[in-house]
Amino acid sequence: MTDFLVKRDDLRECRIADSEAPGLDSGQALLRVDAFGLTSNNITYGVFGEEMNYWDFFPAEDGWGRVPMWGFAEVERSDADGVVEGARVYGYLPPSSHLVVEPKSADAAGFTDGSAHRAPLPSAYQRYLVSDADPFYRADTEELQMLLRPLFFTSFLIDDQLEDEGLVERGAVIVASASSKTALAAAFLVAQRPGAEVIGLTSPRNAEFVEGLGIYSRVVPYDAIDSLELRAATFVDVAGDEQVRRAVHEHLRDDLLHSMAVGVTHWEDFAGLQAELPGPNPAFFFAPTRVTKRSEDWGPEGLSERVAEAWHPFCEWTAGWLETIPGEGFEAVESAYKDVIEGDVAPDKAHVLKL
Repeated sequence: MTDFLVKRDDLRECRIADSEAPGLDSGQALLRVDAFGLTSNNITYGVFGEEMNYWDFFPAEDGWGRVPMWGFAEVERSDADGVVEGARVYGYLPPSSHLVVEPKSADAAGFTDGSAHRAPLPSAYQRYLVSDADPFYRADTEELQMLLRPLFFTSFLIDDQLEDEGLVERGAVIVASASSKTALAAAFLVAQRPGAEVIGLTSPRNAEFVEGLGIYSRVVPYDAIDSLELRAATFVDVAGDEQVRRAVHEHLRDDLLHSMAVGVTHWEDFAGLQAELPGPNPAFFFAPTRVTKRSEDWGPEGLSERVAEAWHPFCEWTAGWLETIPGEGFEAVESAYKDVIEGDVAPDKAHVLKL
């Protein structure tokens, strides 16, 4: 078994480690990790690893962690009822050659990992979906699924909350880190709402690219935030940059309706949400909480159907500008990780890694 490990207290430090192949107990299955996407979303898992328990999904030796990825795996061996060897599944995976799971509630659509160490963790990250029965799945969009499906799910939930709370109707939606994949998906969805005004905040070097996508009403560089003239707005903070957050809050003050903290694409400039700011207190957006609400409102299948319905048009739009960077093997994983953590990946590119 091979793992890609990062230092939990220094995300830049990483290494490749080999260990004995895992054995199987009764009721378990062995997944062979085939491929996954790697974006700034994965860095967010590392930044919030302690606070939001992301390190607990795939434990590693003391001081080290396995950053969660989204991708595809194949069932290499199974001693679990209802889990067929050779099945291809999509889900939350470690950057490792293999993963032992303890399938529960297995059926033709997939299964949930019931491993004891994962029981206290959010259920939204526990499900593994069999591709043959997955309404999202198309063989020709596997790369997009690995890269953008989890981000899109989050963006769908962001858009849903903004609409549910009437924020789109009440004012503009300002999105920081407008070139990031999560921001683009959220903007794509919000922009389809009647009368929506979506403003993208980005670095000067990415402004032309973001404008060219045609989904933002306006694109504003970070150093021109004080040019915004708005009577009411909601701030969707995908950047996590304290200076950007403060600039938005201090400029808009009581005209800010809601401040939603989503991610940390500017991970080195993230200093938590403790600082006192004018306007509403920033509130973390935690996708699993929204999943629980909408699963209760619509049922799990109803939620999945709605997300899948929105996903396919987004895929078609994304295919027109996103270029994937292929890599194979753990050395490629390490190289791609270093590129992503240093911000050296252009917004129109993303890494897809095969093991």
